[in-house]
Amino acid sequence: MAGRADSTVLAGARVVLPTGTVENGRVIVEGTRITGSPAEGARTIDLTGHWVVPGFVDMHNHGGGGASFTSGTVDEVLTGVRTHREHGTTTLVASTVTGEMDFLAERAGILSELVEQGDLAGIHFEGPFISPCRKGAHSEKLLRHPDPAEVRKLMDAARGTAKMFTLATELPGGIDSVRLLAEHGVIAAIGHTDATYEQTVEAIGAGATVATHLFNAMPPFAHRDPGPIAALLEDERITVELINDGTHLHPAALQLAYHHAGAARVALITDAMDAAGFGDGRYQLGPLAVEVKDGVARLVEGNSIAGSTLTLDTAFRRAVTLDRIPVEDVVQSISANPARLLGVYDKVGSLDPGKDADLVVLDADFALKGVMRKGEWVIEPELG
Repeated sequence: MAGRADSTVLAGARVVLPTGTVENGRVIVEGTRITGSPAEGARTIDLTGHWVVPGFVDMHNHGGGGASFTSGTVDEVLTGVRTHREHGTTTLVASTVTGEMDFLAERAGILSELVEQGDLAGIHFEGPFISPCRKGAHSEKLLRHPDPAEVRKLMDAARGTAKMFTLATELPGGIDSVRLLAEHGVIAAIGHTDATYEQTVEAIGAGATVATHLFNAMPPFAHRDPGPIAALLEDERITVELINDGTHLHPAALQLAYHHAGAARVALITDAMDAAGFGDGRYQLGPLAVEVKDGVARLVEGNSIAGSTLTLDTAFRRAVTLDRIPVEDVVQSISANPARLLGVYDKVGSLDPGKDADLVVLDADFALKGVMRKGEWVIEPELG
């Protein structure tokens, strides 16, 4: 049941704040925001035995609920957004996949309107400026070198809403494109790359700040040829995206990333495609056919993993219960870090007073029980 929580006190829960977890804590919501003290006559909800954490922030997401952010209508895109909200993602960036430049520019115009309306937090262009050697679920015939003029074309089409570009920075024009993005405050992410260690170091020096789904779609680490993974893990300027769905990463790889980068440099993402929150079956990812079976998405031709069917509530629960990552570290990785990267930490990403009332209620086993966005329940907790 949805409804406006004009003045509400969420009491008795374990509340995860930037300073740590508060036992028997409380979160006070006034209108659309978190506040420091309750108004007279505020409604109190007893959440004893539960956790309250900030709303999740997904900076890499291609769709959900049967809808694609790359090709769907406005209504379909909103269906995907709602699907992920129901799984705790209160702030979401729409990611595209490789396509013709004019098509991507057109999509940028459509998606930018949803950013301006507040439904999306920005646009992420994954492709076409990526390596054919590490293309994953992208159409090879549509790949291009990262020409700064074409990068600028997509930035202009997005009307200031472009948040991130994934680039194979070793390709011709890659370093100049990184510099262009950095100059305009847009994240340059290294991914779908065949770069060497040295080429990756050069790209970081030019201004790249994110590793797109670390370990996936890049050369593996080798002791004489460490490749991009070592460079991305060792540099404190880089935040590494991780897809914690049990398919993209072995648990040891996740632990390795947390150990070397630290929780402050990890961003848990979904890389979700249409099937997230929807089910198995046949789908399209850009121009390519995808078969989803037992929750795993793969290309019909070639069998490459084609994004995920992950939602962030599942990523959170896996990280805490299976990977034994401390709750506070998971909250940092799934909310605060991506919010900072996207430049919206003043509004979301923590439960500090003055910020939007975006929060998730979890039970003692970390199953999702409630979601609030800007003071309105997306899913209201059903308490006995």
